[in-house]
Amino acid sequence: MNWYLEVLKKYAVFNGRARRTEYWMFFLFNLIIILVLGFVEGLVGGIGVIGLLYSLAVLIPGIAVSVRRLHDTDRSGWWLLIVFVPLIGAIVILVFMLQDSRSGQNKYGANPKEATA
Repeated sequence: MNWYLEVLKKYAVFNGRARRTEYWMFFLFNLIIILVLGFVEGLVGGIGVIGLLYSLAVLIPGIAVSVRRLHDTDRSGWWLLIVFVPLIGAIVILVFMLQDSRSGQNKYGANPKEATA
């Protein structure tokens, strides 16, 4: 839960680096929350407004943590735009997000894995 809250604290921070754990824990918690909201709204006969509002609320933090994750692999945040290429873009981003951090410092800052160790 701390990883999720840490991303929300850095609401619109697009500089620096984010560890794999930070990115994937944020992804996991978002998935769980969206599934729960969808289930609850399905039970009460809602049309999905709460889920839509939640998705809009975490859109910017999600983009920010994705950009920081790309920085951690020594790539520009502009690589995130590749998701607009059908199928191939999603696969490329998935591979980038699964890669380990580049060791040492890069142009985006110090390696957060080494800083906390």
